[in-house]
Amino acid sequence: MNGERVLVTGAGGFVGPHVVAALLAAGYRVRVAQRAAAEPPPGTEGVVTGDLAAPIDWTAALAGVAHVVHLAGLAHAGPGLDEALYRRINTQATLDLARAAYRAGVSRFVFISSIKAQTGAFDGPPLREDDPPAPDDAYGRSKLAAEQGLAGLDLDWVALRPVLVYGPGVKANMAALVRLARLPLPLPLGALTAPRSLLAVENLADAVLFALTPRCPVRRAFTLADPTPIGVAGILTALRAGLDRGPGLIAVPTGLLRWGARLAGREEAFAKLGGSLVARPEALLRAGWRPPAETVPALRRLARHSAAG
Repeated sequence: MNGERVLVTGAGGFVGPHVVAALLAAGYRVRVAQRAAAEPPPGTEGVVTGDLAAPIDWTAALAGVAHVVHLAGLAHAGPGLDEALYRRINTQATLDLARAAYRAGVSRFVFISSIKAQTGAFDGPPLREDDPPAPDDAYGRSKLAAEQGLAGLDLDWVALRPVLVYGPGVKANMAALVRLARLPLPLPLGALTAPRSLLAVENLADAVLFALTPRCPVRRAFTLADPTPIGVAGILTALRAGLDRGPGLIAVPTGLLRWGARLAGREEAFAKLGGSLVARPEALLRAGWRPPAETVPALRRLARHSAAG
């Protein structure tokens, strides 16, 4: 039990509780930054810091803190949001906290970035971590700008770039796949076998723990994903196996599916679903990170959890 205190921002929502639980299990003392007064998660202490959209005095929150895990930010919400708001919350607030952490003598600053800081593609060849970053939206640009700002500070920082995260409580695209898997009907998606990188939420939490250790190289960004990619057909097969059901998939040609999606005005959604975006965590694996969860069993657990809920 190390007993070091870690300040966690963004402890609510989907990812936060998993990270907090992993930190507590590893023996850290956890302080959570909160926008307003509320009961903090069990086993933690809370400190009210306010909204990231406004300037924050981090002095009290950082008192006695050894490390910071910065999860909070403006989520990827698609087009329409002001780029300046993304910059204020995802870039400027991150760098304000990092500078305050440096002044407070914090040892390690772990920033949860996004694969969108590397690319905006839905499809294409496997990503390499040394490829030049090419974000194509305000969200990705704001995350990349935060990484670049961290590089200019005299602080030991690590940025993690997760791909699509799944696990209990997941929303958006993965939640839609879970709902599809639960339908008592055959699905015409058996031909969607193009590999995609996913990330089990327990692997994300474990990578945060690894990033806090001396074994993890600092002052760089890391791709964060499960080691083995999987296609949509494989995802649905695993989810239905978790429900004690067969795959129930029909291999309708992808060209026909794409044509139907175009007619329905859902071509971009289909591209996200059926494309191949592979981003392997090669640098983290070389450094010694060993993800505890395998993709297929984790997807089965997700399906069982959704059925129980």
